[in-house]
Amino acid sequence: MATRTTNGITVSVETQYLDEHSDPRFNKYIFGYHITIENASPHTVQLMRRHWVIQDGNGQVREVEGDGVVGQQPVLEPGENHAYTSFCNLITEFGKMSGTYLMSRSDDGSLFEVAIPEFQMAAPFKSN
Repeated sequence: MATRTTNGITVSVETQYLDEHSDPRFNKYIFGYHITIENASPHTVQLMRRHWVIQDGNGQVREVEGDGVVGQQPVLEPGENHAYTSFCNLITEFGKMSGTYLMSRSDDGSLFEVAIPEFQMAAPFKSN
């Protein structure tokens, strides 16, 4: 598990290789990831946007940006958490992801970024 805290917001990530959705014959490797966002700050916050940096094993980098996460812009009161599951497709057996969430404080509307820790994705080793 990868974990990182920024401004009282902790982001934890767990990954798994999704064998049933992957097809190595066509360079299709699918990884699921489960993220938990915990608000240990004294502020109510809302997740507004996400920005991902995804790197395949061959060094190819792509970026993904958008509103919220899996169609939601969750509001987290102090002490609350939000969890969701998503996936990433790679063209290599391994890669990594990292990124940021853009958050808004409800009391004053100020915006701040929360780091998503870098995490590795690796398919299980193949038998020879």
